[in-house]
Amino acid sequence: MVEDRLIELTKHLITLNEAAFHSYNSVRETGVQGDFFSEVKPFADEVKQMCDEWLPLATEWIKLVQPKHLHSIQLKNTSENLQMVSVKAFYPDASLKKFKEHVRSVDYVLNRLLDELMKD
Repeated sequence: MVEDRLIELTKHLITLNEAAFHSYNSVRETGVQGDFFSEVKPFADEVKQMCDEWLPLATEWIKLVQPKHLHSIQLKNTSENLQMVSVKAFYPDASLKKFKEHVRSVDYVLNRLLDELMKD
């Protein structure tokens, strides 16, 4: 069922967002940026692949169900923000304030979507 897959993908994206946040905290503490080919690219590729599958499913679900306070533009922005976060998580010189704002924004929308999906 489409909703089951959407729930699974949303949960996985929440996990990836948390992993990016932990990675960012780690590289900020050590000051050592992640290796592009062994860390950054594989993680960013996984996030992109998940987002590419998640976004059309989530957008279609939003159009059908029309939950309050959740819109397709938020989903698009969440996908873009998560992909950006997935790369910046490995660079200690990335702005802490902006990084945290993006992580919180992604987390809010994904959890809001998950809550709405679990209602049905």
